[in-house]
Amino acid sequence: MSDTSGMNRRRFLKNSAFGAGALGAGLLGGGNMLHSREKTGEKNEDGWKIKEYRTLGRTGFDVSDIGSGYVKDPAVLEKMLDAGINYIDTAESYGNEKVVGDVLKKRDRKKVFITTKLEIKKDLTKEGFLTRARKCLERLQTDYIDCLMMHSPDSVEMIKTPGFHAAMEQLKNEGRLHHVGISNHGTNHVMVSKDSMQKVLTAAAMDGRFDVFLMAYNFIQEDNGAAVLEICKEKNIGTTLMKVNPIGNLPRLKQRIEELKAEGKTVPEYYPQFVAKLEDKEKKGRWFIEKYGLDNAKKLRDASIRFCLSNPNVNTVCCAFRSFDDLDAYIPLSGTRFSEPEKKSLALYKEGCGSLYCRHACGLCEPSCPHGVPVNSIMRYNHYYDAQGKEKFAMKNYAKLPTNAETCARCSGYCESACPYDVPIHGLLNIAHRSLTLA
Repeated sequence: MSDTSGMNRRRFLKNSAFGAGALGAGLLGGGNMLHSREKTGEKNEDGWKIKEYRTLGRTGFDVSDIGSGYVKDPAVLEKMLDAGINYIDTAESYGNEKVVGDVLKKRDRKKVFITTKLEIKKDLTKEGFLTRARKCLERLQTDYIDCLMMHSPDSVEMIKTPGFHAAMEQLKNEGRLHHVGISNHGTNHVMVSKDSMQKVLTAAAMDGRFDVFLMAYNFIQEDNGAAVLEICKEKNIGTTLMKVNPIGNLPRLKQRIEELKAEGKTVPEYYPQFVAKLEDKEKKGRWFIEKYGLDNAKKLRDASIRFCLSNPNVNTVCCAFRSFDDLDAYIPLSGTRFSEPEKKSLALYKEGCGSLYCRHACGLCEPSCPHGVPVNSIMRYNHYYDAQGKEKFAMKNYAKLPTNAETCARCSGYCESACPYDVPIHGLLNIAHRSLTLA
């Protein structure tokens, strides 16, 4: 495909009312004492204001209940800070640490909690982690980092990495680091040994060296996350959430199914079968949404976030702020709670459309794949592409995978048979591959 055709297709997807594969990954986005510092929830001349702050576990820092996930526009970040958001989540791999640093160097540093992350890769020595951490400090233009997280380790064994902990201890002794944390949203790649998010984070809680967690949690996949949140409450570990909105876009999915069906003549005979199953799931979901009036994506998104805010074991919900519109979307949710009508709506949505959502941080189907396809990573990158507007980031990381979903079009679908949630993951992986390669 030429560069021009790739750009035209991307422009079409971004400007269309639809887009690629959002159902599989979500549409938008993401002591445990509760107390309110500001009660005025009305929008004043400066915009919306944060209404509630919660103590981030044993860090003792009071963080806004709506926190900042990925943000790259300095003007948007300025407005977020003006609104009272004081929890900023970033990472060495996000490419926005300097943006955060440029804005925060003009602010009172003590009033903002900055979290960044280091992956467990390449040089695992103490010196290797120290070098990378000091580069984070340079980009953030700060004397200290509030929390430095181990970025999405795949296994319980990985959380013990000696070089990482030795480096963190030295940074603490130097006054350059206050707390250590851990993030996890499932396996990164298929490995010989890998563990679920719940197993990794439970082990991290028992380890005792991690003060803050960043984890996937939402109303469709609440069970495992709720168990971890309860442990965090017992251990007084701070909790921050991502992937909080699993609501998908059925019209977008329907469009992509039609594209897949058009390819059926050039692929194995079982290809139309998995496309037919995906189409059947989409039709049933669409019927359910129409029957119960669940077609208001904004209301469902708000209810999804309120579901998380209503859990007393949650300290902050990290939302991606891509534009000023996101300020109006997320900040008014601060201090709000889940209503009875919203509970009914989400319960109905889960019943009718839950099987169209590939659970973040799951990965239960991966061991069944004879080709070693990292299902969890692919669907997460698809989420970044569709839901967070991070197309280049998603495509770049997808291209780095040792094995991708290209092979899925020639496979009979072992992953789908292994999925305990009856997700049509075979078709969703094919859709994800099209998106992440502009095929």
